[in-house]
Amino acid sequence: MSGKLYGVGLGPGDPSLMTLRAVEVITEADVVAYHSARHGRSIARSIAAKHLRADHVEEPLVYPVTTETTDHPGGYQGAMDEFYARAAARLAAHLDAGRTVAVLAEGDPLFYGSYMHMHKRLADRYDTEVIPGVTSVSAAAARLGTPLAEGEEVLTILPGTLPEEELTARLAATDAAVVMKLGRTFPKVRRALDSAERLEGARYVERATMAGERLADLADVTEESVPYFSVAVLPSRVAALPVPERTGPATPAEPADPARGEVVVVGTGPAGPLWLTPESRGALAAADDLVGYTTYLDRVPVRPGQLRHGSDNRVEAERAEFALQLARRGRRVAVVSGGDPGVFAMATAVLEAASEAAYADVRVRVLPGVTAANAAAARAGAPLGHDYATLSLSDRLKPWEVIAERLRAAAAADLVLALYNPGSHSRTWQVGKARELLLEHRAPDTPVVVARDVGGSGERVRIVRLADLDPAEVDMRTILLVGSSQTRAVRRGDGEEIVWTPRRYPEA
Repeated sequence: MSGKLYGVGLGPGDPSLMTLRAVEVITEADVVAYHSARHGRSIARSIAAKHLRADHVEEPLVYPVTTETTDHPGGYQGAMDEFYARAAARLAAHLDAGRTVAVLAEGDPLFYGSYMHMHKRLADRYDTEVIPGVTSVSAAAARLGTPLAEGEEVLTILPGTLPEEELTARLAATDAAVVMKLGRTFPKVRRALDSAERLEGARYVERATMAGERLADLADVTEESVPYFSVAVLPSRVAALPVPERTGPATPAEPADPARGEVVVVGTGPAGPLWLTPESRGALAAADDLVGYTTYLDRVPVRPGQLRHGSDNRVEAERAEFALQLARRGRRVAVVSGGDPGVFAMATAVLEAASEAAYADVRVRVLPGVTAANAAAARAGAPLGHDYATLSLSDRLKPWEVIAERLRAAAAADLVLALYNPGSHSRTWQVGKARELLLEHRAPDTPVVVARDVGGSGERVRIVRLADLDPAEVDMRTILLVGSSQTRAVRRGDGEEIVWTPRRYPEA
């Protein structure tokens, strides 16, 4: 009968953190295999050394290449694939002979471990058991004495080998994080943390639970001193909040440094979390205060210690000034806007108020979001594939005469039109009037995308002829995309109708 394969997790380095089951398997195994570099030293073997018997058959699996270059015709990956195949064949020979094989792995065997390469090649052929181990992530948190994640916080574990922009995006979007595989990647990881505005509070753990362990603020670590066996830790934000003295939600202490304050105007897209950018997620998570129209605030998860200030949709100026006042007191404020904050939304109101002398020193940033026009266009096909104009049909902030003049000009220029705020309970006639104006320049069968609540539970996207556009079907949650003379509506073989505007415009 074939022997049994074990992937044995040894924990982060301290032999006393090995599990009882790991010790049991190692002591009873016939063959003990472990990876090492060409210098022959193996961290895995050193952790398990006291449990090795004199009659154990040892199988050192020596990497042909680590960080240096290789002349293998398949490059680094080719050299490693060939090595794993040969190593698996050596272990298979022992298993075929009926021997029990324990492959040692630092941390947990299936968590960024070398054992998994043996597992993928052997587990489908032999009886296999994996013995879990304490990961370096858990060890780092324990040595720092800092909770990694609490409540509904999201913990993200990242390899430092990711591209810098990808690291930045993921670090900005998450609540807490651990970045593995530092070493030569440390300068890139540090830059990514800085770009994501997460460097403050990031911790560094080197060789957790091993001899030579080091803990430090990551910003104070020099790149020359960082080994591969180190991690960057962004601990729980919630755990850092002061413990409330009474029952109820934690309230953050008033920041003492006014220079810390800022206002970030965040675009949340047309609906919910699926439309948020990583940068926007990060800004919402980092804020002390959220300010916005209550409907938009409801899209943002509730976080302990974060204050929420909801208001009606018609008080943009007051909302903007309130946010700036909070920031002037040292608060980090996120003004929550639907869609893109710069498209008929809160960015203008905040920047207008921030232009006053009283708020000249308050830092203001605007983060983009998916706007309703782009969301609706994507659902319908590609109606905005050529030049287009964006107009609001609301006459609350500008006279209808101005709207009508701009409609005529855009229609005469044969632009596709994205019409925001087309109608409401108190405004019912503008859509009909706009249809009349557009029919002066457009054919009756011009495609119109009528998109309501894109991305939401009540999403409905239809394509109608301009002549058939019914004002009764339009409200404030609807956007209209009116095609140009070149826009086409096509029904495909599956019955779905799509709209697209060619990128090439015919010559006169």
